[in-house]
Amino acid sequence: MCDYYPVYLKLRDKKCLVVGGGKVAERKVKTLLGCGAGIYVVSPELTEWMDEAAAAGKITAVRRNYTPTDLENAFLVIGATDNDRVNRRVAEECLERNVLVNIADDTAKCNFIVPAVLRQGPLSISISTDGKSPMLARRIREELEPSFGPEYREFLDLMGDIREHVIQNVPEEDKRKDVFRRLVYSDIIELLREGQHEKVKERISHVLGSGWTQS
Repeated sequence: MCDYYPVYLKLRDKKCLVVGGGKVAERKVKTLLGCGAGIYVVSPELTEWMDEAAAAGKITAVRRNYTPTDLENAFLVIGATDNDRVNRRVAEECLERNVLVNIADDTAKCNFIVPAVLRQGPLSISISTDGKSPMLARRIREELEPSFGPEYREFLDLMGDIREHVIQNVPEEDKRKDVFRRLVYSDIIELLREGQHEKVKERISHVLGSGWTQS
């Protein structure tokens, strides 16, 4: 039985609290930055990278011990200190407030876990083992990486434009689905991988007709 509900969170401009200032905390902060989160770090010590990020205004960092007031307006919290007592306190106080909390390397204290993620632009593939073996999740991600190269990013960038065009010009739902199916199940991804962009344009025009002009 699965204990976790897979979901993607929109973190842009949301306050995300990271308690801890070491290498593990740094990795968490970098991932959150990639999501546009508003990052608030609390720790007596910071890595050099986090210190520089704070000086550049990329994150807010407070050099002191964690206190419950740090949870104010927090949407998501990550506990990443090397002190089990502090991590446990962070978890307990978040759970009391129904705040999303992840404690690094301690799934028992979390109400969400972070999967291994393979990314190619808009494409993201998440792999989770429900916390039973993060290393296996990492291995599976590494095995998948060669199969999902930058051609998938290119294809999705194209599909973003195509989707808008189809929604505006094809009112029938069944016809829209047929257009998307024909494109997704075509050889366009393989052609992008081979750099044959003129043939890609031909394939798209064949499906969409003369009304389509690629920007």
